[in-house]
Amino acid sequence: MKLEMSTHMRLEQRMKLAPHMIQSMEILQLPILALQERIEQELNSNPVLEMAEPSDPEAPASDGEQPPDNISVDERDLVVDTDNNKVKDFQRLDNLGDGFKDYMSQSGTFHKRIRADEPDAKLQAINNTAAPPQSLHEHLEEQWRMVEAEKPVKKAGGMIIDYLDDRGYLTVRLEQLHNKDRADFTLDDLKKAIELVQKLEPAGVGARDLKECLLIQMAQSSEEMTFESRLIAEHMGALLENRLPDIAKKMKCSVKAINLAVKRLSKLDTSPGLQIGPNRNHAITVDVIVEQLDDSAGFTVRLADSDLPNLRVSKYYSKMAKDTKVAEKTKKFLQNNIRSAQWIMDAIEQRKNTLLKVTRAVVKYQRDFFERGQLHLRPLPMSKVADDVGVHLATVSRAVAGKYVQCSWGMLPLRKFFSGGTKDDNGDLYSWEAIRAKLRRIIDAEDKAKPLSDDQIRKKLAESGIKNLARRTVAKYRKLLNIPTARFRKKY
Repeated sequence: MKLEMSTHMRLEQRMKLAPHMIQSMEILQLPILALQERIEQELNSNPVLEMAEPSDPEAPASDGEQPPDNISVDERDLVVDTDNNKVKDFQRLDNLGDGFKDYMSQSGTFHKRIRADEPDAKLQAINNTAAPPQSLHEHLEEQWRMVEAEKPVKKAGGMIIDYLDDRGYLTVRLEQLHNKDRADFTLDDLKKAIELVQKLEPAGVGARDLKECLLIQMAQSSEEMTFESRLIAEHMGALLENRLPDIAKKMKCSVKAINLAVKRLSKLDTSPGLQIGPNRNHAITVDVIVEQLDDSAGFTVRLADSDLPNLRVSKYYSKMAKDTKVAEKTKKFLQNNIRSAQWIMDAIEQRKNTLLKVTRAVVKYQRDFFERGQLHLRPLPMSKVADDVGVHLATVSRAVAGKYVQCSWGMLPLRKFFSGGTKDDNGDLYSWEAIRAKLRRIIDAEDKAKPLSDDQIRKKLAESGIKNLARRTVAKYRKLLNIPTARFRKKY
């Protein structure tokens, strides 16, 4: 086989996305909170981009014009007169010096304020910033320092605290924490330390399983829970399997007494460590608001973007970029930043228009849902909305990604309205979301003494007109709704 190098010419077409198109797609995909953060980054990195005041969005930026004639004499430009004595000129020089000394004697750093009574934004941000939450590890270590114990036990307890997970459980065996090559503490010290750690707050930390966690909390409770402690200690497995009659027979009590005990046990915390530590729940902010008109003739759609700042290009830098006296390197820098600022402003405006159009199309096709609720959600493919709006399918997907809509039925993800479905006997379309809602309604209405099996639920759905569902599909939807099987739903 002969290897050689050669030159060939080939004509081909390639589609490449311009930078501003990529930026436009990124802005479209951002939810409202991420968009606010992105705008803040652009304001910090782009000197020509600035916020316009809501009261006067068209107010020009400072462009270095000459001050008006009605200012004080001390603030005018110094021009030496041609008089002989020059007394007035020297007086102005003395006054300027005094003013400069007064300015330098002022405390604090200079920052521009729009009004004299405007509060300090940085100081307000510091005062309104929440202190970092204390972690579970810090909370327990703070208590452990106050515990009186021998030095080896103190060291063993510190290691146990280090190995607790976020829920407060010790997921490793004590034998694994004991290193035979180290003489800091023994296995007996670890056993003494675990007993002391389990007395710390919150109650239940340091447990090695759910059973021990519940027993620790009942032991530290001020209420009398002897019966509940025996129930957990002796019949935990049967209780988890909902075999209450068997437990009642072995404990020689009534099922009613066990139900009362289970009700009291439900007040205990199965994950005590989560009481302490940072809150990982992320705030959800709606992007679109759908409201019904007073005459019930339709719905109005508006964006929830009142917190977004009004952006504009600084007229001062725009004028400087056109000035022939400015250095070419500076002009090129300003022109690039002006172009970047214009791109992001156009991308934000395009995001608003696209999101409004997509939401209005959703409201048009899902009118029954907005009027009558979850059971009337219809199948809606994204391609249908894309054709209605006149954009690509990927644009609709980006527009609804991570966005939430607020309506009379609550705060819902915009992607919820796009799903497949099926037809009933009457030819009416039902989305999979509507079918899951109907399934939940059937389970809520069942007799808890004789809960329905998945096959019985399938038959109930068939009676309502939805006949083409398999039993395994019903089981899948039930699991998605976090609904247990019939045996665990049974009430004695």
